Amino acid sequence: MPNSPAILMFIGEEYEDLEVWYPKLRLIEAGYQVVCAGLEANVVYKGKHGYPCRSDAAIRDQKSSDFVGVICPGGWMPDKIRREAKVKQLLQEFHADSKLVAAICHGGWMPISAGIYRNVRTTGSLGIKDDIENAGALFLDQEVVVDRHFVSSRKPDDLPAFLLGCLEVLGKSTRGELLG
Repeated sequence: MPNSPAILMFIGEEYEDLEVWYPKLRLIEAGYQVVCAGLEANVVYKGKHGYPCRSDAAIRDQKSSDFVGVICPGGWMPDKIRREAKVKQLLQEFHADSKLVAAICHGGWMPISAGIYRNVRTTGSLGIKDDIENAGALFLDQEVVVDRHFVSSRKPDDLPAFLLGCLEVLGKSTRGELLG
């Protein structure tokens, strides 16, 4: 799909398998191109449960202007990826442009480290509830929380609701209806 709108998805070692593959395949079905970006391009990263995912590109080479949104999957990967200055920069740019910023489970660590969760209603793994609240966000224990261009969910079981929230925000943004 060469002219399809693109979504950036961060990938790295020990990502949560379902939190990468379910959104990736569902977004492709919905007509989006998904670019999995890791610390290096063309590297096979293994998920927590052993499922492989090859990075399409290096994070350092990405521009937020090439994408309509970003997905931050969970697993143990976000704890390393969030330390990268380019990850934080990209997330800040997506937020500044009111583009989709979606995080599931421990993926919320990335927007937290980027400093963009202040005054946002959000959710995530109960394991990062304190981090979310300390970042200035309001934690809600719900399967999905949509707050403007932010979408968040708690765990793999919440993926169907998470993707519906992502597609809702993406649909509004492509129609110019996204509320700030």
